Amino acid sequence: MKPLSSRLPDLTLVFVVLFTVAYFFLTHEGLYDLDDYFYSRYAHQLAAGTFRVLPDPQGMLHDPLKERWLIFGPVALLYRLLGINIISTTLWPLLATLGCAAIIWRVYRRREPVVAAAAMLLLGLHYFTLNLTNYLYPDNILMFWCLCCALCLLAGRHQARKQLLWGGGFALLNFAALLSKETIVYYLPFYLGVLALDIFGRRHGRFWLAAVGVGVGLLGAYLAFYQVYTHDALYRIHLIEHTNEFLKEGNFLVGNRAALLARITYQPLVFLVGTGLGVALVLALAAAFGRRRHPGSDAGFWLALAFSTLTFYWLGSTSLTQYNPITLIPRMTTPLLPPLCLAAGFGLRDFLARPRSSGYWLALALLACAAWLHTSVAVLYGGLALYFGLATWLADSGSVATWRRPDTAGFAALGVLALAAVLSIRPLYFMRKPSVSAHFEQQQIIRQQLQAPRRGVVFVDDFLIGNYDFYYGYQVPPGLRFRRYSAADSVPLGPGEKAWLLVNGRTLTNPELTRKLIRYSEADVLARFPERRPVAQAGDVRLYEVKPATGPEQRYQAGQVGNEM
Repeated sequence: MKPLSSRLPDLTLVFVVLFTVAYFFLTHEGLYDLDDYFYSRYAHQLAAGTFRVLPDPQGMLHDPLKERWLIFGPVALLYRLLGINIISTTLWPLLATLGCAAIIWRVYRRREPVVAAAAMLLLGLHYFTLNLTNYLYPDNILMFWCLCCALCLLAGRHQARKQLLWGGGFALLNFAALLSKETIVYYLPFYLGVLALDIFGRRHGRFWLAAVGVGVGLLGAYLAFYQVYTHDALYRIHLIEHTNEFLKEGNFLVGNRAALLARITYQPLVFLVGTGLGVALVLALAAAFGRRRHPGSDAGFWLALAFSTLTFYWLGSTSLTQYNPITLIPRMTTPLLPPLCLAAGFGLRDFLARPRSSGYWLALALLACAAWLHTSVAVLYGGLALYFGLATWLADSGSVATWRRPDTAGFAALGVLALAAVLSIRPLYFMRKPSVSAHFEQQQIIRQQLQAPRRGVVFVDDFLIGNYDFYYGYQVPPGLRFRRYSAADSVPLGPGEKAWLLVNGRTLTNPELTRKLIRYSEADVLARFPERRPVAQAGDVRLYEVKPATGPEQRYQAGQVGNEM
């Protein structure tokens, strides 16, 4: 298997990097929600020197995002280098995602080439991994730190030399993860378990001495920092608890208690299979059953970390004072992905070496997932079930064709190719879909038409009203004011001022927004502004010069449209 399999990780890395970058540019939708806007605004403040490390003056403790410095800190540097735009805003999550693939390639390309290729594909082509590269969210960045932490722990315990350096690095990486998102705590049970085993076996003492010493020093300095600036050393914990208290009406103990049993029993499995992670779960289980055949490999480490992390996600709580299970949304699973995908890589390696020992079971398990779902994601499971079934049936150790002989380069290449092809289907579908936000067209209109020295009012939708300053690099021309459509009959114009109507047809039909935020159609908006003159158009984004309703009859008609909205 060596001649071709040694190149498999190299080819896979190139494919994953190119595919990820293509997805990033072809599917970018601009800002998604309040979170990425807040992170971007903090990055701008940091770059401009106006960021202040102070608690909320009203004591509301409502914004934990401000404490995640390694999310917006690197973005501030990118703003200084590249300016403020949506690409520089989301470049850090993209680089972190690509970094995960590069690290897996660097560590395992020679020792476990098939594992490296499979893990890069399972992690890098997972739809929600790709989706999160487009937004300034902390999850893929945390995933990068989680992978680095785990590999540092693994390498530090295997290296007889420089254990103090490995231990100190382990502590630093976990601190970096903490400064990105609090859910690095997913790994804490595993860390404590490994520490207990090493204490009991009297092993790796220097590694743990350095890790604990540096960790305590960093944590002490961190708590002292908060004590100085907020007069509360546990400010960040209290911030999280206050958020849980504020949202308790929707949690499983107060507002949704009847669903608690389902949440901690079968719902996580339904959720994981529904997001496409069932493939990695099935392959990881195969690796667990075949682990005894490879006692010297890293499979046991990644399996233990994957299933301890999964257990924490399944049963853990977001609060220290009340039991509130972690939300079942895809971005909350990113700490699970590196160990799970690496463990699954060992499962695929075992199949490619001995297909008849597990191939039919893998095919049946994946076929069961496809039958259970009845959604488009079933194609993922059905396609791989077909591969495992056919590959097992065609496998022949005496065949002349290498692609049919287990434990050969050809058979391994075919398996990795099948995995890449099936995992690519869903991302390719979204890469071909038209934009739902028309961000770049809207940006073009704003940059070309709504700049100084123009003065007046711009009427915009309820989504853009919350982040229009991003399009100006947070420096809106002083002569321009932005108002909601519903304010059309109540905004007076000063001498020399004009009024414009900006209509983004994609925003007004975006299903993510029309469920709650956008309650009106383009026809409703245009009816509110009967006197309008087209100024510019880019795709489905249109700019009109309008005359706001000011007469009693127009006010009444506008009020009717406002009520319909």
